Amino acid sequence: MNAYAPILVLGALAAAFAVGSVAMAALTGPKRYNRAKLDAYECGIEPTPQPEGGGRFPIKYYLTAMLFIVFDIEIVFLYPWAVSFDSLGIFGLVEMVLFIATVFVAYAYVWRRGGLEWD
Repeated sequence: MNAYAPILVLGALAAAFAVGSVAMAALTGPKRYNRAKLDAYECGIEPTPQPEGGGRFPIKYYLTAMLFIVFDIEIVFLYPWAVSFDSLGIFGLVEMVLFIATVFVAYAYVWRRGGLEWD
């Protein structure tokens, strides 16, 4: 436990600084609210009215998110595999080929659904 004490102290200091900064900003900051500040912000464009229940989003949003997650997870698993490649041997190579084949199926699905077309 003695080895983790500096890490715990640093974590406690970081959390105290974050909470203290938010509290001080709320206490000392100006409070001049108006209609424009309370409206939703959409990149400088006037907010468009939304139907009750939120409406439907195009499939492109979900395909882009899925594509990002699939390749992000692939990279997370490729780095440790590349570091320990020599000690894994043929078993590690076969497992990574199966993993990349599984990721390729997700990539083919996104490609087929038009997730890579940016128009």
